Amino acid sequence: MNLFDGVISIQSISYLMFTVFAIAVVGYLLGRITIKGVSLGDAGVFIIALLYGAFFYSNLEGGLAITQNETTVTFAKEALKLVENMGLILFVTSVGFIAGPNFFGNFKKNFKSYVLLALVVIIMGGLSCAACIFIDKQVSGDSYESITAMLVGLLSGSLTSTPAFSAAKGTVDPALEDLVSVGHGIAYLFGVVGVVLFVQIVPKIMKADMAVEREKLMTADAGTSKKKVYNGKLIEIDEFGFMPFSLAAIAGIFVGSIKFGNFSLTTTGGCLLVSLVLGHFARIGKISVMPKERTLKVFRELGLMLFLIGAGVPGGASFVEHFKPVYFLYGVIMTIIPMIVGFFFAKYVLKLSLLNNLGSITGGMTSTPALGTLINTAGTENVASAYAATYPVALIAVVLVSQLLIIMF
Repeated sequence: MNLFDGVISIQSISYLMFTVFAIAVVGYLLGRITIKGVSLGDAGVFIIALLYGAFFYSNLEGGLAITQNETTVTFAKEALKLVENMGLILFVTSVGFIAGPNFFGNFKKNFKSYVLLALVVIIMGGLSCAACIFIDKQVSGDSYESITAMLVGLLSGSLTSTPAFSAAKGTVDPALEDLVSVGHGIAYLFGVVGVVLFVQIVPKIMKADMAVEREKLMTADAGTSKKKVYNGKLIEIDEFGFMPFSLAAIAGIFVGSIKFGNFSLTTTGGCLLVSLVLGHFARIGKISVMPKERTLKVFRELGLMLFLIGAGVPGGASFVEHFKPVYFLYGVIMTIIPMIVGFFFAKYVLKLSLLNNLGSITGGMTSTPALGTLINTAGTENVASAYAATYPVALIAVVLVSQLLIIMF
């Protein structure tokens, strides 16, 4: 029996679901392994997804294939993109609702700090990319056009930035689009794992007392939050808050699709913005538009898992096919330099507390997986406010920097 006029079979859908949950089982087991207090956490799911893509992607294509009129068609990439986008919507919308109550007061108080930090992180990433372009030109002797296409792809992967990736593909010569894709896939691995490990290792190096750091963060939030109290019982449409969550997702997808020239907020930015606003006001008239906390926590984790699997499997396939050690090294440089410079800038120049600092770094690096890890490491959801405040600035900056690098070279 087939669905959609025989385009997608029930067996194919079952195969996809089996694959997703199998990767999740093994990935969470890997992420649970702790060495000296440091673990991969959710990034374990991403690593297993990459490995699956590297060694079994052809099996997945075989499982997600249909034959019509003696022609066999696979839709593995499309199916995984659907998994990735669904995960992204669930995760980002949950983060927006969680951060919403404290976001605007915190953003207003630390506006300059968030903007400056995001710009420092992205500019350092751009400078690192430019330096690597010059170095690779001297070593390889290839044309600047092909080198730039590859390394701008590496930059978008290092910062795990889908908007930068899309912008780069749209700016380069069409013949070079594949190089952008390859670079993105190669750098994405360390772009995820590097920031995930960073937000766990730094507190240990600094011997931070998380209870004290949480108190600092809560004190800052308490000083900026001006949440209104509604005198009266709000109407809840459903017990768990699925309706307001769905409303935020629908509106976010619409807002993210609006284009200003070649720029758009994308689904990520749109869902984040709308859920922040709804989370801040929490109601429309007498109707509650704030999902339950338990719902948000489940959706946040489920979304992150789906996102990592959807992005990781095809990334693993391209990683093996086009991997060169020097490209991986360039990707590591483009991840580490912006992250470290940004951290010290936030600590010594902006004087941000540790958790505010790390939350802002995850936003500046546009690292969705690292935020999930930081929440678990910090033991508080409040770090999401700093991520949400820095992320939009970094999102716009990394798109512009990527396009500028292509134009310059």
